[in-house]
Amino acid sequence: MAIAIRQLHPHFVGEVTGLDLRKPLTGQEAIEVEAAMDKYAVLVFHDQDITDEQQLAFALNFGERENARGGTVTKKEDYRLASGLNDVSNLGKDGKPLPKDHRTHLFNLGNCLWHSDSSFRPIPAKFSLLSARVVNPKGGNTEFADMRAAYDALDDETKADIEDLICEHSLMYSRGSLGFLDYTDEEKEMFKPVLQRLVRTHPVHRRKSLYLSSHAGAVRGMSMPEGRLLLRDLTEHATQPEFVYVHKWKVHDLVMWDNRQTMHRVRRYDQSQPRDMRRATVAGTEPTVAQQAAE
Repeated sequence: MAIAIRQLHPHFVGEVTGLDLRKPLTGQEAIEVEAAMDKYAVLVFHDQDITDEQQLAFALNFGERENARGGTVTKKEDYRLASGLNDVSNLGKDGKPLPKDHRTHLFNLGNCLWHSDSSFRPIPAKFSLLSARVVNPKGGNTEFADMRAAYDALDDETKADIEDLICEHSLMYSRGSLGFLDYTDEEKEMFKPVLQRLVRTHPVHRRKSLYLSSHAGAVRGMSMPEGRLLLRDLTEHATQPEFVYVHKWKVHDLVMWDNRQTMHRVRRYDQSQPRDMRRATVAGTEPTVAQQAAE
């Protein structure tokens, strides 16, 4: 069966049919999926009852797996998954929802803020692939914002003002905005701010996009209040309804997105009920600040 894609939003998002992700992709299928990612930035695959190993194998068609170290306060001995996937559920090692005062739960609430995965790493993530294994009965939609369309809609003066700006990104910025301020010395070292461009250029189609995230908490050359106001204004602009797609999860949905072209956030849900979501993350290949020399 040939791959078919139906666009779900005026700007982006493709719904893919004709692929069974339990089976290895052919070389041509991998090329088609990657080309669709370049175009749509978000792809939705329904009815994909896959294992962790199959999910990871699918992700590896598009690059190397990102090293997950440095993205959580959960200790390695407390990990629920041993498969190499990122655990973005609300579950503990015992398979039950984490208590509301649990440190991991409080830290993970930061996923409800608009962000781009791993923008807090020196080399941020390329693709994320999220598989729904258990869907929460209430809430928990994931929203995506097209940062290319958001950039295109800026006036020329703003584009010129922000073209060469460099931001500092850290998990301590995003979590701190929710009042999570308690870190060990080891965590403070692990979460040290990294530099990212505010405007990115896609390596294939060369469209520019805003590179925003709740992890961004400072702009080089600006005072902290001035920089944060700029970031807040741009985020408000980029997350207007006209740029946003809302995904309402069904069991065995797999949604894949390009962190270089989108932001996303999960909406609040009933934390007393299990929500089992597992993410494979494809590593990026270069720092964003290196793109300055390439343009």
